[in-house]
Amino acid sequence: MRPRVINGKAYLECPKCGYREELQPQSKNELSHTHRVLHTPKEKIVVVDTTAPPPTAQVLKGSVRCPRCGNDEVLAWMMQTRAADEPPTRFYRCTKCGYTWREYA
Repeated sequence: MRPRVINGKAYLECPKCGYREELQPQSKNELSHTHRVLHTPKEKIVVVDTTAPPPTAQVLKGSVRCPRCGNDEVLAWMMQTRAADEPPTRFYRCTKCGYTWREYA
């Protein structure tokens, strides 16, 4: 928890989740408060495995060619990487050389 002043009031704020608790001053120049925020496993950072395509990937034959080796068999999947009102990004991975590239719609 880190001290922070907002609109003239002193708070302790968690840098991870933004939880905020107002501090009550014990004297004019002294602020004292102890409180520990415990985070659940759901609040932890999710790491995406970049070595394997997602289970939703489909094999495409003949419609897309690898720009590196020219192979015409690739894995393809789509993922929302930008704002929700933007179209999803298409990812491709060559089954021969493993090169991965993306296309923005």
